[in-house]
Amino acid sequence: MQAFLIFAVGGFIAQLVDGSLGMAYGVTSTTILLTAGLTPALASASVHLAEIGTSVASGLSHWRFGNVDWKIVLTLGVPGAIGAFLGATALSNVSTEAAEPWMSTILLALGLYVLLRFAIRPLRRRQLTGVSSKLLAPLGLVAGFVDATGGGGWGPVATPTLLSTGKVEPRKVVGSVDTSEFLIAVAASLGFLFSLADQKLSWMTVGALLLGGVLAAPLAAYLVRVVPMRLIGVGAGGLIVLTNARTLIKAFDLPAPTPAVVYGAIVVAWVAALAYTIRVIVNERREIDDFEEEAPATAQG
Repeated sequence: MQAFLIFAVGGFIAQLVDGSLGMAYGVTSTTILLTAGLTPALASASVHLAEIGTSVASGLSHWRFGNVDWKIVLTLGVPGAIGAFLGATALSNVSTEAAEPWMSTILLALGLYVLLRFAIRPLRRRQLTGVSSKLLAPLGLVAGFVDATGGGGWGPVATPTLLSTGKVEPRKVVGSVDTSEFLIAVAASLGFLFSLADQKLSWMTVGALLLGGVLAAPLAAYLVRVVPMRLIGVGAGGLIVLTNARTLIKAFDLPAPTPAVVYGAIVVAWVAALAYTIRVIVNERREIDDFEEEAPATAQG
């Protein structure tokens, strides 16, 4: 029961982050499962099975709030499903000793990318003309493969890429990427089930992640409208980097005092990024308030 509650809380937090940012459910929850001792393939399989349910709940919630572009969902999601199936098959045929450092490296890189992407100032929005299928299809294929082999990566690869174009509303990028994740979760799960037929999955783990994720989905879909995305992104990214750095340090058996130095550097950089992000958000809101105060005075004058 204790393990079930821990995984359920982990699933809740992971979906809260994912539904707000359009990324990081797999990265966050896979990190938790690896830390708990699951093999990379079983961790990724458990996460993707749970994502079948959480992506449905998240997609419906985003659809209700008007955050979904169905053209993006299909054009991105179908190639993504192909990439996810191939990635699941590849990971299942790699030895556990070789796969764990590989997966943690991917997760650490994705966590660092999330942290940096949301710590910097967001790109200005351009004309909302939509994104071409020439970008969506290859993006989906690559993101799906990375997602299955790394235990996460669909959102961290797809969401920032689409946001950087400036051609789609940020809330619709988040909602569409989250909704299309259903196709990736199904394809990856099938790949793992076929390839891991001789290994025992923990359905308790899957159920706990699913329960926590389903409970968080409606709240996350609402938060994407009201909470600064950068603040959530920097917080989640730093936690992912710190946790996977620990896994890599253990895998390579680094001698003291190297681990302490690495942990200290990560924490200092993380706190600095959080402080910078909060300052930027406060300054932006202050500028908006000042502008709103000056506008009526200018109109009266």
